[in-house]
Amino acid sequence: MRCDYAAAARLIAQADALIITAGAGMGVDSGLPDFRGDQGFWQAYPMYASLGLSFIDAANPRHFEQDPLFGWGFYGHRTNLYRQTEPHAGFQLLLDWIERFNLDSFVVTSNVDGQFQKAGFDERTVLEVHGSIHYLQCIEPCCHDVWPNELDFVIDISTMRAHRSAACPNCGGVARPNILMFGDYSWLSDRTSAQEDRFSRFLSKLSGKKLAVIEMGAGSAIPTIRRMSEDLGRQPGVSVIRINPREPQISGGHCSINLGALEGLKLLERYL
Repeated sequence: MRCDYAAAARLIAQADALIITAGAGMGVDSGLPDFRGDQGFWQAYPMYASLGLSFIDAANPRHFEQDPLFGWGFYGHRTNLYRQTEPHAGFQLLLDWIERFNLDSFVVTSNVDGQFQKAGFDERTVLEVHGSIHYLQCIEPCCHDVWPNELDFVIDISTMRAHRSAACPNCGGVARPNILMFGDYSWLSDRTSAQEDRFSRFLSKLSGKKLAVIEMGAGSAIPTIRRMSEDLGRQPGVSVIRINPREPQISGGHCSINLGALEGLKLLERYL
């Protein structure tokens, strides 16, 4: 339901803890591309339109097996983009609220861009449910090692091919991002599982306390984050504020703000 903005602000100010849940729309205000639908993806990556490849086609581990330079064309370009992108002011607003209201907090995101950590959020309080582009693993995999992505990538935009491929330090084979891709059967979830364990411990300490959930930019096409917010919202003492310019609807007496992430957070700040 739509809600009174002042009431939404009070939910944050009066909470004992804050959970921030975020989907791809969180990065739009930082200038990151919106992959919503094929047209959105092809606008960001016109070369894939000429090849007839959708986002689902491009974000597939088979490229690293069949043509690693082509696989790294997409993910190397995204690595460079995320490194160059500065988190928008909404990230700092969230950090300010956590400090101002002395809130325990945790971030749950489907984004693989590492923007929350770059903005100053503690690595130990972030759950990246689909992994991170800033970590690598073996394509096989030959072992369960996951290591930081410290490579520099040069991409030929005309062909979307990288000049080099990442290699596994253990077997010398191809390395890929430690990201859950479409049709993925070799993703190593160990790092994300450790994050999930920390999140579970965080939740276990909140029994009987007031919890505010701020969800931003989480769509229904891949509803992982929306479902998590809604599942949390069914628990006693939990209030959800959904900020979404396209799909703001939420049931159960929770709050809906029909704005983009940055604009919605700025609106709440005026009432806080």
